[in-house]
Amino acid sequence: MGRVGAAGAENMGVGRSGGPPGKASALRTGRGENRRVRYRILGVAQAEDDQGAPVALGGPRVRALLTALAQRTDRTTTPQTLIDEVWADDPPLDAPAALQALVGRLRRAIGKDAVASEAGGYRLRATKDDVDLFVFERQVRDGKAALDRGDPSTAAHTLRAALALWHGPALADLPDRDAATRWDALRLQATHTRIDADLRLGRAPDVVPELKELTTAHPYDETLHALLIRALRDAGRGADALAAYEGVRRALQEGLGADPGRELQRLHAVLLTPAEAGGPGPIPVDADLRVRREGDAAEAATGRGRRVDAGSFEERPTPHPTEDGRLPGPDPRFDPERTGNLRPRLNSFVGREPELDAIRSDVQRARLVTLTGPGGSGKTRLAEEAAAGLPQAWLVELAPLDRPEAVPGAVVSALGLRETVLMTHEMAMVGQDDPLGLLVEYCAPRSQLLIFDNCEHVIGAAAELAETLLTRCPELTILATSREPLGVPGELVRPVEPLPPDPARRLFMERAAAVRPDADAALHDSEAVDEICRRLDGLPLAIELAAARLRLLSPRQIADRLDDRFRLLTSGSRTALPRQQTLRAVVDWSWDLLDERERAVLCEASVFAGGWDLTAAEAVCTGSLTGSRTGSVAGSLTGPVAGGVADLVGALVDKSLIVATPSAQYDEDGGGGMRYRMLETIHEYATERAAEVPELRAAAERRHRAWARDLVEEAEPLLRSAAQLPWIHRLETELDNIRAALHRAIVAGAEEDAGAIVLAMGWFWWLRNFRSEGGEWTERLLRLGAALDARRVVSEANRAHGGEGGDGGDGGDGGDGCEGRGGGDLLADLDRFDPLAAFLDAPDHEESHPLHGMRMRARMLHLFMLVETDPLDAGAYPWISEYILRVRDFFEKGGPAAATMPGIVWPMTAFFLSGWHDVRPSMDAALANCRVYGGEWEIGVTLMFRTHMVVDAPGGMPGVDDDLAELRVLSRRVGDRWVRAQVCSAAGEAAMARGFYDEAKGEYEEALRLAFEVGAYAETPFLMARLAELAYRAGERSQALTALDEANAAAERYSVTDSGAFVRLLRAQLALDDGEVAFAREQWEQACEMTARATPPPQFMAALNWVEALVTAAESGPEPGLRKMVDALAGAVTGRCADVVTASLVESAAGLLSELGDHPRAARLLAAGTSWRGGHPRPTQERTGAERTETAARAALGPVRHESERTTGAAFSQADALRELAEALKEYE
Repeated sequence: MGRVGAAGAENMGVGRSGGPPGKASALRTGRGENRRVRYRILGVAQAEDDQGAPVALGGPRVRALLTALAQRTDRTTTPQTLIDEVWADDPPLDAPAALQALVGRLRRAIGKDAVASEAGGYRLRATKDDVDLFVFERQVRDGKAALDRGDPSTAAHTLRAALALWHGPALADLPDRDAATRWDALRLQATHTRIDADLRLGRAPDVVPELKELTTAHPYDETLHALLIRALRDAGRGADALAAYEGVRRALQEGLGADPGRELQRLHAVLLTPAEAGGPGPIPVDADLRVRREGDAAEAATGRGRRVDAGSFEERPTPHPTEDGRLPGPDPRFDPERTGNLRPRLNSFVGREPELDAIRSDVQRARLVTLTGPGGSGKTRLAEEAAAGLPQAWLVELAPLDRPEAVPGAVVSALGLRETVLMTHEMAMVGQDDPLGLLVEYCAPRSQLLIFDNCEHVIGAAAELAETLLTRCPELTILATSREPLGVPGELVRPVEPLPPDPARRLFMERAAAVRPDADAALHDSEAVDEICRRLDGLPLAIELAAARLRLLSPRQIADRLDDRFRLLTSGSRTALPRQQTLRAVVDWSWDLLDERERAVLCEASVFAGGWDLTAAEAVCTGSLTGSRTGSVAGSLTGPVAGGVADLVGALVDKSLIVATPSAQYDEDGGGGMRYRMLETIHEYATERAAEVPELRAAAERRHRAWARDLVEEAEPLLRSAAQLPWIHRLETELDNIRAALHRAIVAGAEEDAGAIVLAMGWFWWLRNFRSEGGEWTERLLRLGAALDARRVVSEANRAHGGEGGDGGDGGDGGDGCEGRGGGDLLADLDRFDPLAAFLDAPDHEESHPLHGMRMRARMLHLFMLVETDPLDAGAYPWISEYILRVRDFFEKGGPAAATMPGIVWPMTAFFLSGWHDVRPSMDAALANCRVYGGEWEIGVTLMFRTHMVVDAPGGMPGVDDDLAELRVLSRRVGDRWVRAQVCSAAGEAAMARGFYDEAKGEYEEALRLAFEVGAYAETPFLMARLAELAYRAGERSQALTALDEANAAAERYSVTDSGAFVRLLRAQLALDDGEVAFAREQWEQACEMTARATPPPQFMAALNWVEALVTAAESGPEPGLRKMVDALAGAVTGRCADVVTASLVESAAGLLSELGDHPRAARLLAAGTSWRGGHPRPTQERTGAERTETAARAALGPVRHESERTTGAAFSQADALRELAEALKEYE
């Protein structure tokens, strides 16, 4: 048989649809495959597949449902219990229906069979080993047992593994925290036991910092306090142990009016016993304690563990000033021994090798080099490392200065030229030289490198001094660090980029090792470490601040909290400048240097997602904020700014708050352009600042939404033209912005804007294989409409009863929406609204709605998006059929709406309703309507759809050649590469059906080339599989296998399940030809498994059943195979498969009858198949089988009877053939 066929417009999804329906669902957007999944609910709910890859779960409600089910893998949970746990005190209006919808969403994510519907409720099909909660419980039990039997090493290892399973609060997605109480207590108990094991292993010094944090968090937990006292004692810190006991005793007395328990009292007694006070072994002297006891003022020197001998400080005489106020000693100004003031750093320098080489080269060829970059990017450290080893390199720290006029004096001080003077009540400062003159006098004859560090807040003074010194001191070189260039002639600007992923990870690991002794174990979660480095933009300071948090949090906990990074990253070095001790302070420093217009543009630009170009910035940003308070953006909106948005964006680029990168332009000329973006840290900061002025943020979001709508509406017709490639690229580039605008439109209740964006993006989503995403957005749009209608109903009811209602909520930005249950706005939880039911329940209201036409187009688009992934099951419930019929009826009436995308595909609704019956009349009507109201693209697509349908329908191919001829003319005029590919594919279908394999191959190869060119990658695996099928039909086995490997790789790469199933079916056929029956069965089973996750057409199901019959015959003999073959033929007839498909099935049945010795029937059925083919040739393999059957029949029957049987069979209809086969099966019963 070989040929599977693709029903009309198969590559638009219609042709590979309409197979076995899935379970009923209101509106579905995908189906999760069935596979083993592991669940993590010790934190925000997560799921992972067998390979450890994350499974996308969706929103918080789905995660809450998974959490509720995963707690009870061994039993069924009632719907009411799930409703109570998922929604707590704020259930939706129709809670059972909402729960059912939520279960459907969870099934699509983790597998349709993963959640079982049982009597009394639902159950998650998982073992306790699949849920981290129960793995944790078991490991805690095992760790405790190991400690009880005297094996602290095993206990510590097991309990660490158990505690590492936590990645946040237990059951974090459930609104009621009481459910987590037991698990929080068990976690604390596990921590007790693990620390106990560590103490028994002699790790007392390592656990002291952790115990101090734990006792602070749990001040009345006597077990923790006892462990801390034991740890301090075992670490040789007996006095600190006594102090710790006294602290807990006082806390218990003052807080609870209680005395310490018996364990604490026993420990206290041990500490007071001299023989026990030090614990086992000698007690090392603690440096901090020694300084404290000896009263030495050098306590700060012990902070890094250096021991200090208080008696080593010599008493030196105090010098007395001379008469002119100077201290005695040599004049330092021209001391030849001074060679620079760079200090050795206390930690390592990671990465930046290319930058170091470049900077060292820069200072050889330019006298002023400025390193620019955002705060925390490592400019200072990079400059110091680049200058290290160079003679006469001097660091000038400008950050502490608060006045521009102090810059020259800071350079004087850095060079050691400042004369030390005394201030008295009687005289002013003496010995005051002109600092600029002193600098020129000193630097002019010398070859030196000055590092002007942190110039941005005194940029003018630093630039002026640099220019003066460079012009008057010919051997001087200046290396500056600043968040913006100095703007001095001859300046070479070198931006300091964030660290690449590998050096960023190395930096995090090295800093982690400094704060956690067990860093190797703590950093096993490489995915979390990579996420931290990526989300912190590779900024060294931010990464170091994050690493410091490892004293308290795991990498995963840090990563999960980065949405609130400014509160999280606050643990910088105490010796650093205040502006470098927290992440917020770093960015505050840059913010304070902006003027009000720059602040406004930065806040407005925070509405962009994924970058923007200058045109977008000018459409969205105004820079029109004035009169704000110091340090804030609060103020009043004014008109356009004089400097222009472009200048303000440029200023922010100069100040390293916006990153500018070259990008390919979108126009057909391919010219260059620039795109702009913020680092994630800057973006979050700007978003917070924008929130201080809600009207500023809201206005920017509205302009952003309008810009996105204008963009997609301009692009929509061009996506179907010869100019489509640059516009496809442009939409892909702006995809994050479009998503953000669409999300905000839905949240704001702006249905008209949301609908315009969805409808304009529909074809892009389909073409570029964003079909599941397109289905989800369309569903959200439809839910928004249902929510707004519900709001209007409630509002009208409130007004009727004398209450205050909203404005009706037809769109806009939400308006004064009425409140739903629990006091929340109806728009806050769109999942509770079923757009399908809302449409059916209020038809009159819906048809009078001003957006009725838009909503109907959205419904059609949604059906179109889901046709390949998860079509609605019209057979499950009558009301689903009613819904689909009403959508079809709207477009079947014709008119402009039915002559544009997505209205032109309305005939495909037949596949939802009653399978693959004859849709030719519907296609004829759709085409006639497009000829009146549509354009050439719409006419071409409808013609193409009809051509596919005719090729794959019974009754031959009337009119196909005429349609193809017109299609070729239209496709050349339109220029759309996708349409041209579809024309080639349709021509290949027709040529292959007629046995013109060389012609078909050429058509498919051209279709494949065009599909790759336009980026329609979801189409390519199917076209590759078609080429493999052609090679198989022509008997070119080796070429077929190579093509199948390529098709399978493409199907996996682009996640095209139906093409993957097709590949395996063809492989099964090749295996049967080679006698590899077991492998053929394996390939067939894989094809069946993949088919269950796709929506194949009847032609494919017929092929699947046909191969099963052949495999069964090879395994068990012709009689069992014949029964399967008859079932396959009956299914193909019911599904209205093409004549060549039913011909292949009936001819295979004839072959099996021949093996059984029933040659008269074999001759009749073989003649029937020949007749149904209408003169089209058989593929090579089927021709061989048919010749064998005919030869056997002629030999057994003789020429005369054989010809008589052939004549009888040639007149058989499909019903006649099925009756003949039914009678044959009865004889074998």
